[in-house]
Amino acid sequence: MYEVDARDLVDGAAVCDALARAVGYPGSFGWNWDALVDRLDDLGDALTGGVGIVVVVRGADALLGADHLRVFMTMLCLGADRANNEVDPDGNLRDEPVVIEHFVFLLDEVRAEDFAAGIEHPDLDVGAEGDFLTVTLDLDVWRPDPAGRPKAS
Repeated sequence: MYEVDARDLVDGAAVCDALARAVGYPGSFGWNWDALVDRLDDLGDALTGGVGIVVVVRGADALLGADHLRVFMTMLCLGADRANNEVDPDGNLRDEPVVIEHFVFLLDEVRAEDFAAGIEHPDLDVGAEGDFLTVTLDLDVWRPDPAGRPKAS
């Protein structure tokens, strides 16, 4: 489990820096949104020990209203989706093990449904139930061809 403080995530560069420090990305990390997605996709067994990762964002209330919040959530979903899938974005079988990635945003004051309203985007499926919020890629947008979608379990 890795932790970051939402107060440190003031913009895209700060997000990349905080996640790189927390998870231990190499010095060759590209420090932009595309690089973040690539690194999330490439974590592999060496870093995760074959069990995946959980990143906890403490004080996530601080992110509500931030200009980069929707992009940040989309990039996390995209990176996790790629890492969690047995097929690459082109629909080809991957030659590396699936890595499960979860990102937990802990809210102090803001209700989950209010946070959900702040990240609504056509690319994302956002749901709030009680104190819990789920955010995933909208597969109708990202993978309109069912052949490229993960199998339902």
